[in-house]
Amino acid sequence: MDTLSYKTKSANKATVQKEWYVVDATDQVLGRMCAQVAKVIRGKHKPSFTPHVDCGDKVIIINADKVKLTGNKMTDKTYVRHTGYPGGQRKTTPEELLEKHPARIVENAIKGMVPKNKLGRQILKNVFVYAGPEHSQDAQKPKELKF
Repeated sequence: MDTLSYKTKSANKATVQKEWYVVDATDQVLGRMCAQVAKVIRGKHKPSFTPHVDCGDKVIIINADKVKLTGNKMTDKTYVRHTGYPGGQRKTTPEELLEKHPARIVENAIKGMVPKNKLGRQILKNVFVYAGPEHSQDAQKPKELKF
């Protein structure tokens, strides 16, 4: 057996092939859709996956305002943030967040599914979330991603 022919190839920033995908979030369950998107932007679906490199694809999510939550999560779930001032803890429900910033529900769900470090922040730049059906990345000719 020739052991030199079995070298592990590690991807780097120069060798990564990035593709563009578009996902329609209409009537998709939020957590299940975001888990699939997180896998694609991280690059775990590729055979050349390398844990310390941003080797994932770019994903455009349209119709984020039509995403579905199961059970009573629309009213019972809370998003907690802090303003940075004493007593500055603010809580919102998905119902309130959909009215003000519909894309932020999907962004928060994906943010919780990527690593909490420098690489995770870089990976989050590969997601483009739009509340409506139009997006501004037509020039990239994105392929449709079905789950």
